[in-house]
Amino acid sequence: MVKDVLVVGGGIGGMSAALAMARNGVTVTLIDSDPNWRVYGAGITITGMSLRAFDQLGVLDQIRERGFVHTGMRPMRFDGERIPGPPPAPPGAPPIMCGGGIMRPVLHDILSTEVRAAGIEVRLGVTVDHLTQDDNGVDVVLTDGSTARYDLVVGADGIYSKMREMIFPDAPRPQFTDQGCWRIVAERPPEVDRAEIYFGGPLKVGMSPISQSHMYVFLLEHVPGNPWFAPETHVEHLARLMAPFGGNITAVRENLGEHSQIVYRPLEWLLLPDPWYSGRVVLIGDAAHATTPHMASGAGVAVEDGLVLAEELARTDDVAQALRGFMDRRFERAKLVVETSVQQGRNEIDGTERQQQTNILAVASKQLAAAF
Repeated sequence: MVKDVLVVGGGIGGMSAALAMARNGVTVTLIDSDPNWRVYGAGITITGMSLRAFDQLGVLDQIRERGFVHTGMRPMRFDGERIPGPPPAPPGAPPIMCGGGIMRPVLHDILSTEVRAAGIEVRLGVTVDHLTQDDNGVDVVLTDGSTARYDLVVGADGIYSKMREMIFPDAPRPQFTDQGCWRIVAERPPEVDRAEIYFGGPLKVGMSPISQSHMYVFLLEHVPGNPWFAPETHVEHLARLMAPFGGNITAVRENLGEHSQIVYRPLEWLLLPDPWYSGRVVLIGDAAHATTPHMASGAGVAVEDGLVLAEELARTDDVAQALRGFMDRRFERAKLVVETSVQQGRNEIDGTERQQQTNILAVASKQLAAAF
């Protein structure tokens, strides 16, 4: 029986797993290497499958209050002309039919507050130095020299996971996609009441509401060789990228300046082969399946990982059986998100026709709408 669990990594996946297991009566310790437990980044888009997962985790109402939940996507031509698209979901539609956005720091605050309220022990500024395990548990030595024994260790420490290196030293490394993602936080005009995606331009551009007052704009740029962009060049570079676009993009471009909140990230991906566990150590979230933002589902699959892991552990006292059940429910779903997202990035670089890209996303999204 799993009674004591160590979760390594205090991001979305780690906190979700900790909350889900704690609510099942498991004693959870969560550690994070950052002594200040900070989170970086701008806004994120939240798809219907992610909203459903947050609803099951019990935080959807807070996301509605502090983020923005809407009922559809508005396709646009790159010059700002609207393209006919599907009608919005009806009022009161279930989360799976909706979409949304939220600032990463706000989402972190929601989840971390829930973690504290659940009585989960949180230790900051430490991580795992080394571990040994047997059939009955895992002996862990932390970087501060402290030791403890746990029934299970969950590695949720991100795309550059040290836990992955410990248990799978020959695992694949993150791969660069030849794309980079720019995000700009800007004031939200009232007419941007749902996500907008601009098609037909030299690169993929879109925007998503993240609160009652703000939105974020994203640009996916082809950047072969993974160049570095000096911060002092960001405004000029983005203004040039956005110049061909009209609609609400125009005002964002005109208001760029030193005050602008701009985040740039090279896009990488990783898919760890099945299994994601060795003995009583299991990996979840980006540590096992880091994806690009093309399906806006990275957060959702990480939350689902935590929920499913807790469910499988509650289903049986046999840890090996529980972890096998976790893999049976998670691998193909995570693979779908990663592979579809990476393929969409390649399609954007190659200039694949818009309808073909839309069809690929529609097929994958329909599969993700199924129960997990």
